[in-house]
Amino acid sequence: MDVQILGIGTNGHIGFNEPGTPLGNETFIVTLDEQTRLDNSRFFDSLDEVPKYAITMGIKNIMYSKKIVLIASGKEKASVIRKMIKGKVTKNLPASILQLHPDCTVIIDENAASQLK
Repeated sequence: MDVQILGIGTNGHIGFNEPGTPLGNETFIVTLDEQTRLDNSRFFDSLDEVPKYAITMGIKNIMYSKKIVLIASGKEKASVIRKMIKGKVTKNLPASILQLHPDCTVIIDENAASQLK
């Protein structure tokens, strides 16, 4: 894969690799975290309609990309962006693995960057 374009969930997931997902996973079926379901409920008429499962590329697949671009906006992403960039690499914040990618660009607005110094 040449380019991977990602968003980030408020819980630090990328590509629906929820917190706690092993960093070596390849493509798999995931049970969506309750926070992910709540965050995506705005696209549905009710929380009951939000899927509970998804198919996702695993972290291992994502990290094979030659180039990664992560895009985030909004104040609700500020805390997780700070942890992703300045925190430890951990499966509890899957996006933190991007610190180890040799060619990752993070594009964020002022609100998402508000906790960075």
